[in-house]
Amino acid sequence: MNLLGLRTTIYKVSNLSDAKEWYSKVLGIQPYFDQPFYVGFSVNGFELGLVPDEYTGQKSDSVSTYWGVENIKASYQELLQFGATPLEAPQNVGDGIWVAMVKDPWANPFGIIVNPHFGNTPQ
Repeated sequence: MNLLGLRTTIYKVSNLSDAKEWYSKVLGIQPYFDQPFYVGFSVNGFELGLVPDEYTGQKSDSVSTYWGVENIKASYQELLQFGATPLEAPQNVGDGIWVAMVKDPWANPFGIIVNPHFGNTPQ
């Protein structure tokens, strides 16, 4: 198998309409695909998808997806201002890499990262 890289991250949400509105604000774009069963945003060549799911139990934190940002501290604060809750404050994990994690209003982990080792990554 030859993996071609990450393509899509999907978040399960109890209210698709509210989630679409929240993510539209956070991302600063409207979805390219908008149906009652799936809402998809094209985020610089990657897909952030939303699916309706009424599951209200504990969501797993065992898999982390990190979205690239230019300024980790400002982006983290902006997510909190949009109503996300803190999970992991911005931290330098070494070699110039910074990560942070919040939970969206539907308890999905949402990570952000600054990694100078990826091509075209803002410093």
